[in-house]
Amino acid sequence: MKHPLHIGLAAGLVFGTASAQQHDHAMHMQHPPQAAQPAKAAPKDARQAVQFPKTLREHTLANMRDHLLALQEIQEALAKQEYDRAGDIAEHRLGMSSLALHGAHDVAKVMPKGMQEAGTAMHRHASRFAVAAKDVGATGDVRPALAALAATTAQCVACHAGYRFK
Repeated sequence: MKHPLHIGLAAGLVFGTASAQQHDHAMHMQHPPQAAQPAKAAPKDARQAVQFPKTLREHTLANMRDHLLALQEIQEALAKQEYDRAGDIAEHRLGMSSLALHGAHDVAKVMPKGMQEAGTAMHRHASRFAVAAKDVGATGDVRPALAALAATTAQCVACHAGYRFK
């Protein structure tokens, strides 16, 4: 027996496709030209500007790009049900074990306290995710690992929402 959700999704795809095919593109055509409107100014960036020495700034940006890559590799491993691999990536590239690799001690010296706290929390949550991911093999429940991964990325989002480089 098919699950009702599967039937609903299939119906939505069929009807959604049909209505998409009937979409009226003329609705998007521009109206006759009007008098030029002054451009609106972009909203002011309210994040706290942080000044890093050039070499530490470049180093930190490279680390953040690697963190993003690690998150992508973790998601890929989860999709393949490779939970131990996801945990290993998290611990060695994002977790508390990665601090020396990233030179966190040197970078922390120039970070505002809130930025340091967000970074430390991200590393701790990544280590928690690593444990939770490895536990999936024993428990069969991936939900705690997914919650821990969400908590990890929430720290990235909070830091990027609050801080920017000058």
